Formats: sequence, C-alpha cells, structure tokens
Amino acid sequence: MSLSEEVSLQKKTRVSRVVQSLPPSGIREFFDLVLAMDDVVSLGVGEPDFVTPWTICESAIYALERGRTSYTSNWGLLELRREIANYLYRRFGLSYNPESDNCEILPTVGVSQGYDLILRAILEPGDEVIIHQPSYVAYHPLVTLAGGVPIILETTAADGFRIQPSAVENLITSRTKAIVLNYPCNPTGSTLERAALEAIAELARQEDIIVLSDEVYAELSYEGEHVSFPTIAGARDNCVLMSGMSKAWAMTGWRMGYLAGPHDLIAAACKIHQYSMLSCPILTQYAAIEALRHGDRAMHDMVDTYNQRRRVIVEGLNQLGLECHTPEGAFYAFPSIKCSGLSSVEFCKRLLTEEKVAIVPGTAFGASGEGHVRMAYAASFEAIEKALAGIGRLLGRL
Repeated sequence: MSLSEEVSLQKKTRVSRVVQSLPPSGIREFFDLVLAMDDVVSLGVGEPDFVTPWTICESAIYALERGRTSYTSNWGLLELRREIANYLYRRFGLSYNPESDNCEILPTVGVSQGYDLILRAILEPGDEVIIHQPSYVAYHPLVTLAGGVPIILETTAADGFRIQPSAVENLITSRTKAIVLNYPCNPTGSTLERAALEAIAELARQEDIIVLSDEVYAELSYEGEHVSFPTIAGARDNCVLMSGMSKAWAMTGWRMGYLAGPHDLIAAACKIHQYSMLSCPILTQYAAIEALRHGDRAMHDMVDTYNQRRRVIVEGLNQLGLECHTPEGAFYAFPSIKCSGLSSVEFCKRLLTEEKVAIVPGTAFGASGEGHVRMAYAASFEAIEKALAGIGRLLGRL
C-alpha cells in the first residue's frame, strides 16, 4: 500500500463509521434554510411559544442568589426526586421510590439524554429495538449509536398513525430487547388507548422485552385522560417511563427530564450518567421543583390554549383540502399534502421560499412520513392564520 493510500484510508476512518452513516437531523437540516431568511412565519420547531412561568424562573433566580451553584449528587437533588414521585402519583397513580436506597427515579438533561442513557444501559451489540414511525428524530440514531439495531414499525394515516399491537408482535424476534413508545406522538399527535397498551404490555411480559415509554406530551392530551404505560397491570417491571418538563411547563431550554422505572435499570443508567454528565444543572433542578409543586395552573392554561389552536389549524387545513386527522395530543398537526403533487420536502421548500412559511417535511420523522408535513401549533393564532393563508396561496398556484 502506498503512502498516499494509507493517508486516504486514515482520512476515511478518522470519524467513526457509525457516526458517518447517520443522516443529519431532518429538522435541523431544513431549518438551516430558515436562518438565512427574514420575516419567516414558523410552525416548525416543536417548542412552546410561551415563556417559562415566572414563579419557576424566580425559584431558579432565588437559588442562584443563595449561592446554589455546586454539583449535586449524580442522582440529582433528593427534594426533586421526591417531587417527581409525588407528581407521578398525584397525576397518574404511579408509585416510584425516590429515596437513596433502591431509588427508581433519575433526573436527566432532557428526555433525550434519558433515552440515550437507558439505551446504553440495556443494549448489547446487535440487540433489536422496535421503533414506530413517523416518530421523534432521535429514536433511530441513538439506538444505532448504542450498538443496537432499529426495527421500524410503520404507522399509517388510515389508522390515525396509531400503533397496532399485531404489527408489534409481527416484528418481535429472539433479538428484540426493547420497544419504544411515544404517545401522544411527535409528530402525528396520535395517542394509544388502554386496550392497545394492555396488548403491548402482555407481549412485553411474555417475551421479556423492555418498554421505553416516552410520555413527555402526556399532559397535552385533549381527548380524555392519558393512560400511562406503567399503570397497566403487569407492565411496571418491564417499563422505563421517560418524561420531563420541556413541553407542559414551557421549559425546553432548561433541559430537565427524568427516568422512572425498576431500580436495576435506573441504577445502570445512573452509572453512565455519572461518567458522561455527572449531574443535571442545579438551578434547573430547583426550577423543576417549583414547576412540579406549583405549576399546575399555568400548565392547564397553556394546554387550554393549545386545544383552541388545535381546532383552528385542523379546521383550516381540511378547508384547504389538506386532509388532516385530529391530533389527540401534543401540539402538532400532520396533514397530507399528497393532493399537491409534490413530495414533502418539495412542498416545504416551496412554501418557505415562496410564502416564507416554515413547516417540517414528514420524511424528517421516517420514510412513512412521506406525503405529510408537520405543523406545530405551539404558535400564536396570528402565526397559524398566516401560515394557513400562505399554504392556500401555494395550493392555488399548484
């Protein structure tokens, strides 16, 4: 081998082949275009347009004024773990131990870090993880980075993008280690009813599969009460609940999530956490304590507003001829744009360049998102109306 060939080979392998194989986030890649433009109406980013309620901010400021600037335990503040436990019991009837002995709750730097931790804690190389799509953009890549194999379960508009237990069963093999659930779902707004959860729980129990249940949008449920997966009979011992403060309390930038589940799994996640992150920021933890103690009213007010916006955007899309199922939760509409004759990416690029309206191609959330776009109604009524008007003009030209 010549010297030039050796140098070329080194360049090819300098970055991990696994990382090289990962596509960039479909959301971030698209919004690089947005940054170069002015006066864009954005229904793209999955982030509340509300600022964090003042009492929550004030609690962090007060902690700072008292000199609370140190590390905390890898397990986070005991006071926070107790508040998480109290909230889960009050809201969903779930019981988790927050105390140091056999602790079952771990504060994390957002739900995404919690997901990353638990994957690395449970997966052996080649283990399979069933992931439904369309789904949150991080689910697939983080399984790959943890050495696992993502197995895709495609959901369809015909089923309201709901997960069918029979489809889950068809994908289970001797290598299946985990099933990822996200409901209400980003990007479709679909949720799961008790009967489906019970069927999935039974499959998990029979096959000794761990369910990773991302319920960060649980509080944003509009069609009845959210049923948390670990409340299903026999489900708790095979489930790690993933949630956090970002969506319901408008705290995305605070990066506050948590895991709750059996001690052996949570302790394994904490072992990785202590090396990779050490602990969550202490001020964020104090803010979360205040949110969990006294943030219910502000949260309910925000959810009421999202519900009103949901009705406006779904009605507007259907009037424009873009068939859109009514999302049962979260703050996303996922209409079909097939009637336009454009692909999801083409539709979004033309809408952005011609009408300065930013939304996200459905393919950012998996191949089964083709023919759809995601529109976040965590935006003002004015922005929603402008976006609908821009879509109407584009459709008129098409």
